[in-house]
Formats: sequence, C-alpha cells, structure tokens
Amino acid sequence: MNNINRKTGSFCLILSIALTVSAGAAVTPNPLFSDGAVLQQETPIPVWGTANDGEKVTVRFDGREVSTTAKNGKWRVALPAHKAGGPFKLVISGENTLTLTNVLVGEVWICAGQSNMGFALGSATNAKTEIPTANYPGIRMFTVATKIAALPQTEANSKWAVCSPATVGKFSAVGYFFARDIHKARSAPVGMIHSSVGGTPAQAWISRDGLEKRPELKFYTETLTNSVATFIKSLTTATALYNGMIAPLVPYAIRGVIWYQGEANNLDEHYSLLFSGLIADWREKWGRDDFPFLYVQVAPLAGLSPQIREQQFLALGKTTNTAMTVITDVGDAGNPHPNQKEPVGTRLALAARALAYGDKIEYSGPLFTSLKIDGNHAMISFTHTGSGLIAKDGDLKGFTIAGANPKFVPAKAKIVGNTVVVSSAEVPVPVAVRYGWDCVPDVNLYNKEGLPASPFRTNNW
Repeated sequence: MNNINRKTGSFCLILSIALTVSAGAAVTPNPLFSDGAVLQQETPIPVWGTANDGEKVTVRFDGREVSTTAKNGKWRVALPAHKAGGPFKLVISGENTLTLTNVLVGEVWICAGQSNMGFALGSATNAKTEIPTANYPGIRMFTVATKIAALPQTEANSKWAVCSPATVGKFSAVGYFFARDIHKARSAPVGMIHSSVGGTPAQAWISRDGLEKRPELKFYTETLTNSVATFIKSLTTATALYNGMIAPLVPYAIRGVIWYQGEANNLDEHYSLLFSGLIADWREKWGRDDFPFLYVQVAPLAGLSPQIREQQFLALGKTTNTAMTVITDVGDAGNPHPNQKEPVGTRLALAARALAYGDKIEYSGPLFTSLKIDGNHAMISFTHTGSGLIAKDGDLKGFTIAGANPKFVPAKAKIVGNTVVVSSAEVPVPVAVRYGWDCVPDVNLYNKEGLPASPFRTNNW
C-alpha cells in the first residue's frame, strides 16, 4: 500500500509540475510569426500574441529589444524599422522563451481573392519548366486556411513555406510569379500571405463596419446576419471571409495587396462601389490610407458579362494608388480558370514596381479617357499609351460604333498617333464606341510595351 501511495504521490507531483510549467509557459506569438517568416522592411514591425495577464513579454530581433506587459491575455510590441536581409532569429520570451529561426526581412504582400488567385502553380501552363528551377529561398508563402466566421478572428491557421521545387507547386501561381519578379527586381526577400476562396464575392471580404459606414453599400448590409448557421450554409453571406481570413492578418506589416476576383460578382451593377469600399476598408484596418492595391481585370469567359470588366475599370476612378492588370489575351472561353498565370503575375509585378517602388516604367495597357466626334469619325484617347499604340498581329479589331440609334455595328479602326480613329459607312453621325464589349472579346490593341488595352464603352446605354 505504501508503495502505491509513493507512486501516486510521485505521479501527482509530476502532474503538478507539468501543470505549473504549462500555466507559466503562456507566451505564444500569433501564427504569422513562425519559423521562415518574412517581415516588412523599412517600417515599424508589429509583433503580437497571447500570454498570461500581467506577464512581461520581451521580443528580441537582430540586436534590438522591446518589451511590454500582457493585458487581457494579449500583448503587442513594435520592432523598429529594419533593412532587408537575414536570416535572423526572432526571440520571444516571458516566463518561457521561444526562438523563431530563418526569419527574413524584405517585401510582404497579401495576395487575395477567389479561385484564380488560389490556382496552384502545379496546374499552370509552364509548371513543368518553372517548378524545377524555382530555387528561391528568399521567397516564402503563408497560405491562410479557409475559414468563415460570424465575428472577426484573431489567428490564421497556417505556417510559412520556403520556395523550392519541392514546395512551390502548391503556391498560388499568380502569387508566385509576382513574388519571383519582385524578388529579382528588388534583390530582396519576398513574403506572400495568400488568402483566397473560390467562388466568393467581394462582399464576403469586407468588414461589417466597412459596409455599414458607407451609405452607398446599403444594398450589401441587408444581407448581414449574426447567425453562424447562415454563414456556414453559404460563403456569400457578407463579411464572413473578412472575419475568418483577413481580420487575423491585421496589423501585420505589408507593402500592399494584389487581388484577383470578380467572377462571383458578374452581374453586380454596384461592384465598383463595393470594390472601392473594400480597398478603403482594408487600408483603414491597417491604418494606412495609401498602400498599393493592385488587381486583375477578369479574363474572357463565356457567360461572363462585359459589365464586370467595366465595373473593375470604373473602380480605378474611385480609388488612389491602384492599378488594374488587363488579361484579355490569356483567357480561356470555356474555362473559368485559365492556366496561363505567368503573364498575370508579371503584369502585377510591373504595377508594383511603378506604384510601390517608384520605377519609371509603363505598367498598364491603354485605358480609355475620352471620345471626340469629328464628322463621321470617332476619335478615342487613352492614358498609358507607353511608347506608342500598336495593333498586334494585323489590323485593329474589336471596335463597334453606333449613332443616335443605339445599334452597334462593326467598325473600322486605325491608330493615329496616340489615338484610335473609329468609323463605319453605316454610321454617318457617330455617337458612341465600344471596344471588346463581349463575354469573350476578340481584341488586339496594345501599347508597344506589350500590355493590352482594357475593354470599354463610351456610353452606358
């Protein structure tokens, strides 16, 4: 009996010690801060997590140290700005100590949206040639686990993956090609935080207060609900993905956002307002009203209304420090997930180089600005003509023209300087012009930098 009592006593002592250690070892960083993480350079770096109330938490990074005291089970510090480099150790200590290794400092971007952003490199057109050469230890990706939630969450369940031929096949293809080009252009590490879910509308990615504080988005607030069951039933209950997959990322230091979404808002006549509201909402949440927000105009697809491309084009005029990447030349009429993803990522990278880093380069295809009628000709002017307009592979195509009677007919179009002159013998007095106004536009207007013009219409009949 005494032997049993001694064993029981020993077990209780061990259990007591284990519980004591467990209770004292409460300092835990947010999952974004883990081995292999990339931190944003040249800006204060927020680091946060959980701990016991009143516990002193100290964060050390490359000879720098900051401390705070946990309150309500949470702590947060800001490391001073740091230049690109690494690898470093990030040491977080309280009653316990955690050492994170292989941490880099460089450029951090969020890549978000729906399935075309989630499309994996392993399924891309050039996967067989790209993957074996993807030895870029300075590129990392944190892929946020899919989560819908009625209320904003605090943690995104995932870990950082270092780019290599063994890992890159699962990376977002658009995110990878973007990161690869930025990595080469900036000679700095690049971290991509990937947060996307297929088939999801933009209203799922904006915060509740982001909707409610904007009267122009009242249409979307009518779908709001506190019912968790409703969120689970459908990804299109507004704010659900913001709560589960964007809120946990705030306030991680980032350079900007790349976005590929729109198909799920195909017939949404309010999309330009919604999308510009989303951009403003995210900038507000990060406490920065100017970070670059670069997005992709949806690709040609049978059944996809030309209005959604127009709405995306109109969003440019409702926002600042944004750019739209046009991909009329890399779509697949019968496939909502075209597998040519390299042009998408590389064009987004051009926009980042111009807007985020100040490179003096052309980053957009021609964008319609104005219409001038001269007799029986319509003269179209553009921005982003680069070093000149060109018709790729033959005569210009994709233009239609109409008079006062809103019946559009195929038109002849020719480049004159930095304008396009459009006419038709059937329309002696033109009023309006359209370009690429179709689900699957057959178009070929580019600038000499090789960037395609956005579809447009000069009226809204």
